[in-house]
Amino acid sequence: MKLADLSTGPDWVVWIVVIILAVLSIVLISGHGSWFISGYNMASKEEKAKYNEKKLCRTMGIGMSVIAILLLIMGLLENALPAFFVYISLGIILVDVVVIIILGNTICRK
Repeated sequence: MKLADLSTGPDWVVWIVVIILAVLSIVLISGHGSWFISGYNMASKEEKAKYNEKKLCRTMGIGMSVIAILLLIMGLLENALPAFFVYISLGIILVDVVVIIILGNTICRK
């Protein structure tokens, strides 16, 4: 069974999500867009002062770009990838999120 056999919706939805994640990744990697980071945008000025905003944005942007690239690969190769690749991609996303949280709370602090 191929990955394409599991998809039931239109393909354009995947491409819109990939484009949105890619644009947000570029904005965050450039060091801007801290208002997209949940928790940081609602923090007080004292709490925000504890973090290096540029490092935090870049960390979140790189993590988001990993997810965007993974979705791009799945969209492009849906007819070639086996169906169990969904589980592999889910594992990669979970590891990516854990790494983002750890790095955001360690190297991004001042």
